[in-house]
Amino acid sequence: MNDKVFGYSHQSIDETDVKAVTDVLNSAFLTCGPKIKEFEQAICNYTGAKYCVAVSNATAGLHIAVLAAGLKSGDEGITSPMTFLSSANCICFAGAKPVFADINPETANIDPAEITKHISPRTKVIIPVHFAGQSCDMEKISAIAQKNNLIVIEDAAHALGSDYKGTKVGSCKYSDMTVFSFHPVKNITTAEGGAVTTNNEELYHKLLALRTHGVYKEGEMQKTWEYEMRELGYNYRMNELQAALGISQLQKIEKFKQRRREIVDYYNKNLRLPHLIEMPFSNACFHLYPILIDNREDFYFKAREKGLNLQVHYIPVHTQPYYARFGYKYGDYPHAEAYYEKCISLPLYPNLTNEDLVEIIHRIKEIL
Repeated sequence: MNDKVFGYSHQSIDETDVKAVTDVLNSAFLTCGPKIKEFEQAICNYTGAKYCVAVSNATAGLHIAVLAAGLKSGDEGITSPMTFLSSANCICFAGAKPVFADINPETANIDPAEITKHISPRTKVIIPVHFAGQSCDMEKISAIAQKNNLIVIEDAAHALGSDYKGTKVGSCKYSDMTVFSFHPVKNITTAEGGAVTTNNEELYHKLLALRTHGVYKEGEMQKTWEYEMRELGYNYRMNELQAALGISQLQKIEKFKQRRREIVDYYNKNLRLPHLIEMPFSNACFHLYPILIDNREDFYFKAREKGLNLQVHYIPVHTQPYYARFGYKYGDYPHAEAYYEKCISLPLYPNLTNEDLVEIIHRIKEIL
């Protein structure tokens, strides 16, 4: 019997990645060196964005993005309840109120029609989350934002490599900023890490300052040691080791995308279980493959017994105890809650072989 254990995701590291990191260890800089700019430029070249700011993780990226957008106490930001906590927590970090808009059950992405229902005079930002790697319908969301003078920050933690209507996610064609994650389970990894892209020069300089203690070093300062702290910032810098790994990983993103899509197609053809639908406007670099299962808890534990360490994505954010202080409760967002009751994510990462997929399908069918 094959006793191999499969998790829902895993980093894909090869010898070129190892060498990239080792070269930095043998270099003059471990932080604040040239690899950061090189990685940022590589992301710009890939996505088509004008500017990029690499950060320590995607949560940090979301935090400085909402601050650069000017979000503050008394404001509101709209996001999806079907996401990891950071998408809403970043609004709280700024002292503002998170407001949720329900999802489209076919995609688990935020529904643009639901966004319009929750806009108030206090709304300042919209944070659409590209769930499982598929882009939200950004053209519709952009139109809503322009009509209401709102800033759009794409949470693309799942979606590096994905396309929307022929444009790379991260190009910011339909948004003001886009935030990526490079956690080990994501489409590329820097161990931990993230990045924010934008086409707005003013936002770019704000992001740079917020990443490094609120410090600016341009203007009338002539001496190389001079700097000005003009606002309260943070130490959200990425280091050279992470950046070098990111450069190496980014060179493989299209290969990773192809394999992820092959695995999704294989599951679709061989399992025929309810799953998320890819929209005509999408060409996703899938981060997750969630299926919908009745009696999900029973399936989850039986899968673990068979060496399938699957994961649930996600517990709706509005149901978390912390968010009760805003008055949220079960029943507020029925589509997100109904999705959560059945969703579970199957293994999806480039290193899975065809033989692995046959074994995974075999184990799942033994449970069903």
